[in-house]
Amino acid sequence: MTVDDALLARIDRLESLDAIRQLPAKYSLALDMRDGDAWVNLFPEDVRVGGGKQGRKALRDWFDETHSMQFDGTSHHIGGHIIDFDDPDHAQGVVYSKNEHEAGTEWVIMQMMYFDQYERIDGRWYFRRRLPLYWYATDLNKPPIGQRKMRWPGVPPYEGSFHDLFPSWQTYWARQGKPHDGPVDPPAPLEKFIETMRRGAPLPKPRVRS
Repeated sequence: MTVDDALLARIDRLESLDAIRQLPAKYSLALDMRDGDAWVNLFPEDVRVGGGKQGRKALRDWFDETHSMQFDGTSHHIGGHIIDFDDPDHAQGVVYSKNEHEAGTEWVIMQMMYFDQYERIDGRWYFRRRLPLYWYATDLNKPPIGQRKMRWPGVPPYEGSFHDLFPSWQTYWARQGKPHDGPVDPPAPLEKFIETMRRGAPLPKPRVRS
């Protein structure tokens, strides 16, 4: 690779990072403003919706049904965003999100994160997949202490999947407070931070609708 090629690759990486970082912000704005067209256009045309359905129209139908059924209004606040590139046109990321929901007579707050897979198609970055992982959802005046922290109005409490992507959570508590007696692992290779933390764990299967 020549010096010019290396420089162009670095510029492309910086531009890609910026485009990917905007995706969650655009996702949140479109969702909170209930612009289903803007929201589904953040995904590829062949996006898989579930139940054998595919495509942006099917995803928009899911969007309309879900948000008219469950929420009066929402606000999504984006936190830390980690991005690792698999190759120039594919990347993965973890994004924190703190959300507020007007749900009938209750004001439900939520802490969660997304595990994302991104793909560049014809020069534009899209979400190939978003996997939501939830820690808690509860009325603003009811701290979610204890088990089954997902507490939507009119729905029996259930467990979220906030810690299920990374096995370190279970490993930490399995030691019952005892110090780790093994050596410190080496730093994760470049572009392998998320993959290193996941340690080959399978993807969780979170409950998406309450």
